[in-house]
Parts: sequence; C-alpha cells; structure tokens
Amino acid sequence: MFDTLAAMLDWFGIVVFTVTGALVASRKQMDAVGFVLLGTVTGIGGGSVRDMLLGRLPVFWVAEPAYLLTCVCVAFAAFFLAHIPASRYRALLWLDAVGMALFAVAGAERALLSGTAPSVAVAMGVITATFGGMIRDVLGGETPVILRREIYATAALVGAALFVLLSLAGASREAGLTAGFLAALAIRFAAIRWDWSLPRYRPRPPRV
Repeated sequence: MFDTLAAMLDWFGIVVFTVTGALVASRKQMDAVGFVLLGTVTGIGGGSVRDMLLGRLPVFWVAEPAYLLTCVCVAFAAFFLAHIPASRYRALLWLDAVGMALFAVAGAERALLSGTAPSVAVAMGVITATFGGMIRDVLGGETPVILRREIYATAALVGAALFVLLSLAGASREAGLTAGFLAALAIRFAAIRWDWSLPRYRPRPPRV
C-alpha cells in the first residue's frame, strides 16, 4: 500500500515539475519544442543528475522510458493549455512543494540504497529535488530557484537530512520517508504562506 502511494506521488511530482518547466517556456513565448525541452529537463533533470553521480547507469528514465514519454506529452499539452495553470500559479506553487518534498526523500533513499555515506545521501536528495528546476531556469534565462531568496533548497535539505537520520537510527522505511516528506513540505508551505526567506548578505565598508 505504501509503495503504491509512493509511486503515485512520484509520478505526480514529475508531472507537476514538467508543468512548471512548461510555464517558463510560456513566459518566454517559446515554440512547442521549447516547451518540451524545458518541461522534460525539469521533470527528470534532478533524478538524471543524481543517477549519473551515483553511477546508476542507465539513468532511471532510460531504463523506464515511460517517464520520458510522460514529460514530453505533458509539456506538449501545456503548449496549448498553459493559460490554465498560469492563471493559478499560486496553486501550482503548492503542488510544486509536494513534488520537491517527495523528490528530496526519494533521492536520499536511492543514494542510501546505493551504499553512499549519509552526507552524500542528503546531498543527493537536495540534487534530486532542485537540479531539474535549476537546469530549467538556466535554459529559460532566469535566476535559478536555489539562488533566490525564497526557502526551497533548505526545505529539501531538512527533509532529506531527517530521513537519513531516522534511517540511521533504525526507523522503518515508511516512518523515515513520511517524516522527511512532511518536514520538507511544512517548511516549504510555510515559506510560501508567510513569504519566508533566508537573510541576505549586506555589504559593509572595508576595515581600514
């Protein structure tokens, strides 16, 4: 039951991330190819980077092409329907938070199963959750989401770290994944709701 729910959420996260990539293409007034490119790299980019760094080849969407085909179909559909999610961008942010939280713990789990060190597993969780969006923003000519003031990568970091810590403490897989997912989701939801951001560097005059 839990594995079925996790698989459903995994597909949900990929679809939502693909839509966010397509919306960047819509703001840039790209053609259908641009929609497919930005949507696809957002949906599967983070997991691809994770698998390559872990040496898990072929990467997940090569082994299971349904992921790639889903991203292509969703992005192409967005070319004709982008005005619908664009008018509900606030709601899409909430859905994107769900995808981010899920990818953070899923990426950390895959890294642990590959035998990596706990710190590497946490980093892989953050990479899975954020690198697709970073590639999307670079290709779309926007500031990458992990470099903006809003709390995003921090939420993924907390979720992945909590999952890894609970796993090391002997907690069940279900308990660790659920706790990490909810922690990342709560932080991201709070950041959206109350516009939280980390403090920025303020330049100071040099010491004489």
